[in-house]
This record gives sequence, structure tokens and C-alpha cells, in this order.
Amino acid sequence: MQTLEADVPAPQLKRSLKLWHLIVYGIVIIQPTAPMGIYGVVNNVARGHVVTTILIAMVAMLFTAVSYGRMARIYPSAGSAYTYVGREINSLAGYVVGWSMLMDYLLNPIICAIWCSAAAANVLPNIPYAAWAVAFVLLFTLLNLRGVKASGQVNAILAIGMSLVVVVFFAYAIRYLALIARPIGGQWLTPFYDPTAFSPSLLLRGTSIAVLTYIGFDGISTMSEEVENPRRNIMLATVFTCLIIGVLSAGEVYVAQLAWPYHGPFPDAQVDTAYVHVARRIGGSFLFQLLNATLLIANLGSGVAAQFGAARLLYGMGRGGALPQRFFCALNPKNSIPRNNVLLVGAVTLIGVFVLTYERGAELLNFGAFIAFMGVNAAALIHYRFRSTEKVLLRTTIPLAGLIVSAFIWLSLGRNAQILGFTWIALGLGLYWLRRNGRTDAATPTFE
Repeated sequence: MQTLEADVPAPQLKRSLKLWHLIVYGIVIIQPTAPMGIYGVVNNVARGHVVTTILIAMVAMLFTAVSYGRMARIYPSAGSAYTYVGREINSLAGYVVGWSMLMDYLLNPIICAIWCSAAAANVLPNIPYAAWAVAFVLLFTLLNLRGVKASGQVNAILAIGMSLVVVVFFAYAIRYLALIARPIGGQWLTPFYDPTAFSPSLLLRGTSIAVLTYIGFDGISTMSEEVENPRRNIMLATVFTCLIIGVLSAGEVYVAQLAWPYHGPFPDAQVDTAYVHVARRIGGSFLFQLLNATLLIANLGSGVAAQFGAARLLYGMGRGGALPQRFFCALNPKNSIPRNNVLLVGAVTLIGVFVLTYERGAELLNFGAFIAFMGVNAAALIHYRFRSTEKVLLRTTIPLAGLIVSAFIWLSLGRNAQILGFTWIALGLGLYWLRRNGRTDAATPTFE
């Protein structure tokens, strides 16, 4: 007797991932060297209080991590901020969150290319920045046109390698502090608070950039269908990942600030790669070259993956009706790569590396990220406070605190970043209106 097609169960992902798998996955996404790329920028903005900005940002992320974990219970197969906001609030709010996330996706390869160019110039300073920038953007684009994507195993190997480099750095740093710098008394506390340089407003602005350290933790929620007990483990893994990364990052910048106390901003030629210059002071040329190469490889991999992610998001937006399908849904017949999107993102990246600085790009990226964070906290607040009968701990306090803290940090972003960010939102709303009113049969745009 033949089995009827209707009797064949639909394929399902195997729930084999445990809590520790998710935590490792989250650390791999964020990277153990996360604060090193933004160290110089935050140092200059916050007048040396980098470790304090990292810890304040961690508090905001912990509240938001709980909201992400709780929303993953409600939408276990979605795992996206725009889905949570679109379904719990309304479709327009979801669209704004999705459009903001698109800005993040477009900015990520830009800041990666900027950092890679600065790091390469540390090794071969005779080659101008413009040449390095063009070379890295072309490399990102060509690799994505060929369909080259970093696999999970490669990312895991890179994360292990970066972790070993961090251990080596700490060993050199402890030796340097014990034998050469020898901080005494209150000098051990100046990385947290230096009364001669402290400014609350600058501290908050530095925090708004330091949040870049944690960007990517929300990717854990996309694993909901493969996790044992996802209602419990997604939230715990998200919180523990933010906590581990926060403590590790605070330690990395703390020893760096002890080794190179703040006496003024890093010069423009050093600010983007300031951490590797600190490494030179701590461990000489060996540690400088080791850390420079490690972070260069990390940002190269992140740039390629970010450009592919942006191209894939544009494809999903085209398929969902938010963008013209003819252009954005076109696939290369040979390798099914969204070629138009890859080339478009490559062009935007090429323009961005000459228009933006690393600091401006990071602030703009966080402008979009915080819109998503505020949206998720608002969605969790609405669902658990007004719609769900499920009993959860501090169902109002946690998402409300996450919303308020995220909004406060978001408003502390630089003025230029806010102007450019709101301009991007206005552009998206204009496109939304045109797509909705230009065709009588237009469906509400969706994001995938």
C-alpha cells in the first residue's frame, strides 16, 4: 500500500541545540574582540571612559535581551525585530523597523571596509587609504558575486583563534602593568571615572557608540526551531551572551586604559585602529602585528558576510513588495545570487568609505539598531502587559526599562547621525507611501 502524500509529515528541524550551544553561537556572532574596533572612537568621544560606556551599554542590552527572548517564545519561527513589531503593534511600525535594519545592513560593510583599510595602512603605510578602500570593497563584492559565504564552522574557528589572541593580549597586558606601568591607588579606578575628564553628556554619547560591541546578539532568536526548550533557552542564552561579552569587553578596554591613560584624544591617523597601537605599547611589534592581522581578518569576514546579508535583505524586501521586484528579485541563473543587489550594495559601500568616517558610520548603524531595540521592548510590553495571560517575571518593568534606557541612549547619538538617520526614515516612509498609493492592488510591504 502506497503512502499518501498527505500522510507524509512535513520536514522539521531537529531540536538538538542545548543552552551552551546557543551561548557559543552568540559569542561567535558578536566576536570576542568586539570592543577593539571601536575603542579609539569611544575613547575620544567619552574622554577615556570606555569601560564605563561598555558597562552602561550592557545594562541596556540585558533588558533588551530579555524582551528578545520573550518574543521568541511567541514567534518561534520568525526571530526578527520587524516581525515582532509588525504583529504586535502594526504593519507600518514593523516597516519602519525593517527599513532601519536595512540601513544597518548597508552600513556594516562600509565600516568594515573603513577599518580594514586603516588596518592595512598600518602594515603598508605607503599605499594610500583610497587604494585600500577600493580594493576591499571590490574584494567584498567579487566574493559575494561568486557565492562565497562564511560558514558556521569557519566562523567558529575564527572565534577560537580570536579568543586565543585575546588570552595572549591579556598575558602581555598583565606583564606590562606589573613590571612597567605599575598603577597605584586611585589609578586603578580612573578607567571607570576620571574627574578631570568626566562629562555626563559625552559619556552617554560614547555609550551610544559602545553599543556596537553587542550588535548581533539578536541573531540567537533565529535558532528557535532547533533548540531544546526554546521558551527557556533562547532568553537565557541571549542574556548570558550579553553578560559574557560585556564582562570580557570591559576587561579588554580596562587593561588598555590602564596601559594608555587618557591624556587627550587619539590623533586622526590612529583613532580607527587605536587598540592595536595600545597593543604595540604593551607587547611591542609582535603583539601589534598579531592583533592588527587578527582584527583585519575578522573585519574582512564580517564585511563579506554583511554585504551578502544586505543583498539578501533587499531580495526579501523585493519579494515582499517593499521594493520593485523586477530589479531586486533578479537572480543570477548560474549560482542564484541576487547579482543586482550585490552590485548595488557594493556601489553604496564604495561611496560610503569616502563619505563617512568610522565614527559616523558606527553612530548611524546604532541609530537603526536602537529603533529595533525600542520596537522589540515596546512589542514585549504590549504583548505581556495587555494581551497575554502568561505569568512572567516583571512583565511590565523589564520591557519598559529596556524601552526607556534604549530611547535615552538613542537620543544621545550625535546630531549629524540623528539628522542622517531621520532622513533615511523619511525616505523609507516616502517609498512606503508611493508603493501603497501608486498601485491600487498593492499589498502591505513585508520584510523577510
